[in-house]
Amino acid sequence: MSKADEMQKGTSDPVNEAMKAAVLRNFFAADGRLAQIPAQYKKKLIAMQHLVEKLEPGRRYTEKEINVFIQQFHDDYATIRREFIIHRYMSRDNDIYEMNPRDQWTKWEQV
Repeated sequence: MSKADEMQKGTSDPVNEAMKAAVLRNFFAADGRLAQIPAQYKKKLIAMQHLVEKLEPGRRYTEKEINVFIQQFHDDYATIRREFIIHRYMSRDNDIYEMNPRDQWTKWEQV
């Protein structure tokens, strides 16, 4: 992985890696479900990015498919779906959702 890739993913900074690991450990159960949506902005972004990274890049999802996907991790699919759009992890056009390129995502490392 190049230095630029590391910077984009935030993996070159041990403090960021420790923060991400702590959020994943504290907010996600052993089965992968999100126990609660973090209130702190940076932690919420880490959790949202963790979830959206489980989607298939380039695939187009119906709203129902996104809802079913999110419900695997948390019951409040409407809030999480909205967070995906607000923070530019995904875009929506006529109820079809698609992941945006990473460079458009809100970067928790820069918050």
